[in-house]
Amino acid sequence: MGENWTEIKIVVPVEAASTAGDIANMTVPHGIYIEDYSHLEEESMEIAHIDLIDEELLQKDRRHAIIHIYISPEDNPAEAVSFLEERLRACGIEYAIDQTDCAVDDWLNNWKKYFKPIPVGEKLLIRPIWEDDFHSQGRAVLNLEPGLAFGTGTHETTRLCLELIEKYLSPDSDMLDMGCGSGILSVAGLLLGAKSAVGVDIDPLAVKTAAENAQLNGVAERFTGICGNLAEKVSGNFQLIAANIVADVVIELTKDVPRFLAPGGVYIISGIIDTREDDVLAALEGQYTIIERKEERGWVAMALRTC
Repeated sequence: MGENWTEIKIVVPVEAASTAGDIANMTVPHGIYIEDYSHLEEESMEIAHIDLIDEELLQKDRRHAIIHIYISPEDNPAEAVSFLEERLRACGIEYAIDQTDCAVDDWLNNWKKYFKPIPVGEKLLIRPIWEDDFHSQGRAVLNLEPGLAFGTGTHETTRLCLELIEKYLSPDSDMLDMGCGSGILSVAGLLLGAKSAVGVDIDPLAVKTAAENAQLNGVAERFTGICGNLAEKVSGNFQLIAANIVADVVIELTKDVPRFLAPGGVYIISGIIDTREDDVLAALEGQYTIIERKEERGWVAMALRTC
């Protein structure tokens, strides 16, 4: 792996291993490795046809699974850890995260050199605030300080979502950003002409970071950050609603979305790994029509309208 890589280990109850594995898979373009000894005896018989099992294996924890992720600096370990914590909490999964090979303080500075200004869609340029050498190319510049909140625009899920927002956002729309993370979707929407944006997240750090990014981009007076549960804390109708989160949370939140979506409004979902697309489609059936679907490297985003 080399000394520049970071190994992240996530310990979760075995019954949550599949969901946690889906979340972990969102952080890296390659595979993850899951240790799960909960069915050790049955699998030994089925696979190897033996009932004599190594003593060291028998002493393994059967109640927890360990998910291993290996991340290179350019894939941004700090963002990955923040994302994992935010999404595991959102799914109600108990977890412990351990990182080796690199101190957290080092990550926060090291990954920055890999995060450069990037054009997204036709109209946006995302610029990390420490990068001064850039040319806007006539695009709206979204200045970003990600902090520890998820969302830099470098991940496919965020880019796909931003491209759909750019396409379906009408000028003077009111926008709702569910699971706002760094606030990148809200700020982008406001720079692209939204009248207002409400960002809601269960993580207070994310809401604080989103508000700071709105301030940084001169759109703070049109941004409202809300910490807490969507259904309990948010009211009103929105012409555009965006959710760049994991499949299970999309499925859960989608039940509440019709309450908030204005007539003729567009609901954009992203963060869906292709293996979970059918589950999401099943949850949408009868309620939503898909008006556009985008896919990149196994990630799916969709723009929807209510039936």
